Amino acid sequence: MNFKYVLATLGLLLFPCVVNASGSLYQDSKLQDDAQTSMVSNVFADIYEKLDSIKWAGKNINIAIESLESLNPKAHIAATGERVVLVWDDELIANYPYPAEKNWKEYGQITTALVMAMREKDARLRSLTDVELYDVVVNALLLGIDENGSYIYSKDAIDKADTKILTSIGLDGGRDERGNFRITGVFKDSPADIAGIHEGDIISEINGNRVSKMTDGDISSILAGYNSGTSKLKLLTPMGNRHVTLRRATVVLADADIIYRASDDNGILEIIVHKISDGAVNIINEALAMHNNVSGVILDLRSTVGDNEKAAAKLAGLFMGQKPVMRIAETAFDELEIVPGGDAVTDCPVVILISDTTRGTAEAVASAFYENNRGVLIGTPTAGRARIASVIDLNNGGALEVFNKSVKTGSGNVLDGRGVFPLICLSNIRNKSQQDVFFLNVINGEFNAHDYNKDTSVNVKSLRKACPRITSGTDEDNVATAVSVQVLTDKQVYQELMDL
Repeated sequence: MNFKYVLATLGLLLFPCVVNASGSLYQDSKLQDDAQTSMVSNVFADIYEKLDSIKWAGKNINIAIESLESLNPKAHIAATGERVVLVWDDELIANYPYPAEKNWKEYGQITTALVMAMREKDARLRSLTDVELYDVVVNALLLGIDENGSYIYSKDAIDKADTKILTSIGLDGGRDERGNFRITGVFKDSPADIAGIHEGDIISEINGNRVSKMTDGDISSILAGYNSGTSKLKLLTPMGNRHVTLRRATVVLADADIIYRASDDNGILEIIVHKISDGAVNIINEALAMHNNVSGVILDLRSTVGDNEKAAAKLAGLFMGQKPVMRIAETAFDELEIVPGGDAVTDCPVVILISDTTRGTAEAVASAFYENNRGVLIGTPTAGRARIASVIDLNNGGALEVFNKSVKTGSGNVLDGRGVFPLICLSNIRNKSQQDVFFLNVINGEFNAHDYNKDTSVNVKSLRKACPRITSGTDEDNVATAVSVQVLTDKQVYQELMDL
């Protein structure tokens, strides 16, 4: 199927159609079956069939149909075992028999009909371009199954997504006719991608300043470069306005960066991991071999993502050997234990930096250090989005990326929806005086740390509120460096923290 043709015809299909429902609960609405409608329905049918082909830990395909109601707050969809009903406010506007099991053609037809019915009622949906409408509909379908899932337009898009980040927050774009910044590309696993920013979204404000009033140099200096910090964006999207805060980092040219901090006691090796991959493991392994006498390692996972469980096991194995790193759960009953195959290459002290942008298998790596008592966790709670994606090819040349595999710790504790909690919360010791008091308490045995990774009785939201993210990237870097170096260079402090 020619995907461009599907996009071109979609707007013609959906805009003029009216679904005629009498309001009777048992009178079926009429399904269109012309060639153009069938073409779009077939795309939706293919999506349902492919989603059904992977394991979902007991999730029901009905959820995807009902999730279409997210297109408008006035829409309410009920998909029971007998009927699929669409109510707009208090008006019944579509009513269909529930499709027979695995009758994907009917699933596709009903999905198309529901979208047509809502577009007839919703001026905003009618105003969307063909590409925007298709993107919104497909992502609404995915939302019901996987809130982090995404639609990939073509294999070319996958290739582009796997290229390196060229800007500090991971997006490309340019000015539109109104002077705003229109996003033309989002790079996979970048801060922009993690925040759910999409191609076609418009940046209207940056850090409270209207983009139309900013110079190109101003925009470039904020979105790109080698400085840390944050960018606060106001986005105009097909689904409304969004406010997003992104943590800037250095431009990513590799999946890991190495910084050697020389000192009189053999120095400290700082390892900044951007993405957990085989490439990152090779870089880290070479650095550990080159600096095999360092007094300590700072493993910075604060902006680390990853969905490669084997690479994550290799990375953890460099520090702890053949210890369980994670478990991968595809269903409620099937779990695969991931254990490194080799021995550790270093036994030096380790500090692991984490934050709310530590995601995926990076969370499992952080938890492996914790569970095996191999290092001190410092920072703020991780994202709690520990899932691994499957990429499903579609017949139209596109693909679906769905995070259907849940990642657990090596001992089987849940990470997804919870995350990993630091021993030392950086947001509570941001200035020098607070740090001095903290380290004095550690040395005197008066640091009463509560292990929230073991204690699951405390509400996750309240924990995140008590240890919030540091919104200034510069402050976060300075505090993280100062505390990490102090922990690694003071052997008594490090041992006291390890013994807690």
